[in-house]
Amino acid sequence: MSTMLVLDDTIAALATAPGASGLAVIRVSGRDALRVAGAIFRGAAPLEDAPSHTLHHGWAVWPEVPVAGEHGDAAATATNRPAAPGRCDPRLDEIVAAVFRAPRSYTREDVVELSCHGGERCSGRVLAALLAAGARPARPGEFTLRAFLNGRLDLAQAEAVADLIHASTERAREIALSQLAGSLSARLAEIAERIADAAAEVEARVDFAEDVGGVEVPGHVRDAIAGVSAELGRWLEGAAYARAVREGARVPIVGRPNVGKSSLFNALVGEPRAIVTPIPGTTRDRVSESIELEGIRVTISDTAGLRETEDPVEALGVAAAERALEGGAVALWALDASAPLAAEDRAIAGRLLGRRVLVALNKSDRPACVAACDIADLLPGTEARVVRASALRGDGIEELKRTLGAMLAGRAEGLPFESPIGNPRHVEALSEARLALERAEAAAQAGSPGEIVALELRESLEAIGQVTGASVGEDLLDRIFGRFCIGK
Repeated sequence: MSTMLVLDDTIAALATAPGASGLAVIRVSGRDALRVAGAIFRGAAPLEDAPSHTLHHGWAVWPEVPVAGEHGDAAATATNRPAAPGRCDPRLDEIVAAVFRAPRSYTREDVVELSCHGGERCSGRVLAALLAAGARPARPGEFTLRAFLNGRLDLAQAEAVADLIHASTERAREIALSQLAGSLSARLAEIAERIADAAAEVEARVDFAEDVGGVEVPGHVRDAIAGVSAELGRWLEGAAYARAVREGARVPIVGRPNVGKSSLFNALVGEPRAIVTPIPGTTRDRVSESIELEGIRVTISDTAGLRETEDPVEALGVAAAERALEGGAVALWALDASAPLAAEDRAIAGRLLGRRVLVALNKSDRPACVAACDIADLLPGTEARVVRASALRGDGIEELKRTLGAMLAGRAEGLPFESPIGNPRHVEALSEARLALERAEAAAQAGSPGEIVALELRESLEAIGQVTGASVGEDLLDRIFGRFCIGK
């Protein structure tokens, strides 16, 4: 997809999920949307005469003559379209057509949405008829791309459309919906205005030094730059949580064999998903299940016990456990608190150094042989929290969940938990914006020429514009909208 193309032709695509369903919606957008849809619609009145935001009942039929667009050739189009189906009944399906005239539509173009019966046969024939009438198949994300190019949405709002569709938790839905409504864009616009004001004053002092008393950056401008930088820093502190909400997190349960990993897994997910036996090495393959903690979709995996083994099947399970450990946001280390620490426990501790670790001292219903202070000695310099639990009796399971949720959320005192900045592209751009502000602040404090300070402020504005789309290239748009589903 190239944004250099004139995206004013007519496109069509299925806007609902394929497969059996009560209804399917096919969306048509572009300069000839009303004529294309009208060519396959038979109802009480022609669609081309319909006012905006109205519904019309009728039948979808195969078009008699393909529609020639403003720059099209009907005869040429007819040779490139499939012929009408050979059947006596010309009706394809009973439909309802919703008409949205430009600019009061999703794309700010003329849009017609045809609701037909669900299923591949019905929706497929109606879509084929639209293509035969002169539309072309929409590319992934092209409807939303047109909404962005036509000024209905900025880029942050457009990306929120995809986030909203793929939201897997209520918190993810809330953040995406807030961003779609423009909350992030409004906050960034206010930040950008403050930076632009500072840049304008610095540039004015450079251009009119004699009139304003020199080129030195005044204290109130330095304070303004520092304030914006600090605010962006607070936003970025919440990015890890927002990204976890957006993308989910993986948490493997690791430990040596027979410490109760499978029992802990079953207790956490609330059902007997993993096989539990007293025989060490029972778990050979990874078993995963998802739960929701702090608005984050957490995929917990029961893995094979980490140990040296000559059993080739068990060795495959151990290798899978090690891969899960590498990709985990937090490692849930299960220990048998009723037995002294073994050499295998100490070896596992070495693998966990430098990671975020939640230690479950399992089998706490028995006399304790391992304490929290022992764990601190095993994991020096590692972010680790310890919870005593009993998978057998259910003791400590809720505390494990709360602690795991807090670790994944990065919760700390005063952290702006509602931060919506979880898109990695947004985080990168706003990090660049903050670095430019820090350079501007340092240059101002050092008494550097105002041109340098102004240049850094403009760099910061450019980075913020990458989030909203104010400064964005064609390649970036291709990457963003190429990940959308067709029909959105």
